[in-house]
Amino acid sequence: MGRYRILDQQGLNFVTCTVVGWIDIFSRKPYRDIVLDCLTFCRKEKGLLIFAYVVMTNHLHLVLQADSKSPFTLSEILRDFKKYTANTILEAIQNEKESRRDWLMHMFKYYAKYQVNNRNFQFWQHDNHPFALYSEKMIWQKVNYIHENPVRAGIVDKPEDYLYSSARNYKWDNNGCLMEIDLLAPWWSDVGKI
Repeated sequence: MGRYRILDQQGLNFVTCTVVGWIDIFSRKPYRDIVLDCLTFCRKEKGLLIFAYVVMTNHLHLVLQADSKSPFTLSEILRDFKKYTANTILEAIQNEKESRRDWLMHMFKYYAKYQVNNRNFQFWQHDNHPFALYSEKMIWQKVNYIHENPVRAGIVDKPEDYLYSSARNYKWDNNGCLMEIDLLAPWWSDVGKI
């Protein structure tokens, strides 16, 4: 069990999901797409509300919560998300054309040997580093942090230019985006900028 726990299962939370060893697995499109497909499934079938996200090369940040009508807690949804994406990505590494296959599988096996409950492979770090968001200022601070992540990394000049980020959803009101999200505001403006 991790050091950090989601204390408010129905509240709005900022979470970070990190690949073990900070391995740059999401530098490849098929693995990023698995993450987005699973998030879309969790949103439609498990009652996950996604207000902001970014998929970087070795981690993702999200602002999310479990819908009050969902039969699942936020921790349960995240557990299922991480389990499914880990299994699906590991299978894709082994079955698809992947130049780093042997090295990746070696690394995921290496990290698993230090875990009591995981004998074969470990893909995600166990902790999600949740941070409960209780004020509008904190919420927008985390949303802006998420959207600025690719800019700080030198990948794009403007947040909305990064394909795997909800900055595009806010800029274009969910139109033409890779994944629909639950917008905090129906417009993109400097109102939320801190």
